[in-house]
Amino acid sequence: MGNDYTIWKIFGGYLLILFFLALMGMSKANAQTYTCGDGNICVVEFNASWNEKNNVDWLHKLDDCKTKRILIDKGTWQKDFSIVVTPTIIIFVEGKEKKRYQANIMMEMEAKLEDLQDKINEIIMEDF
Repeated sequence: MGNDYTIWKIFGGYLLILFFLALMGMSKANAQTYTCGDGNICVVEFNASWNEKNNVDWLHKLDDCKTKRILIDKGTWQKDFSIVVTPTIIIFVEGKEKKRYQANIMMEMEAKLEDLQDKINEIIMEDF
């Protein structure tokens, strides 16, 4: 009579499923949030010092939000916020990423002031 390992196979399968669920849960727990202080809406431009010529010069002109410029050269900004191209602009609402705009292959931001302001206005209107 051979050994019946069916129970152990099922138990091992459950452990494997639990392991993958825990692994997926950890990746979501590492999702970064960001706030600019008191504001509900925070617009952050991530750039690098070597690419400052492509800074978004109209960032401070956005209404109804707080703004911030962060250089990713130092620290873990690039990894923490998955920045793959500079500049990258992220709109955070209550600390959570709502919309991301990335530069083109020439590292120039194609999104315009009006594009971001329209998105900010849309976010504000969603609250009503």
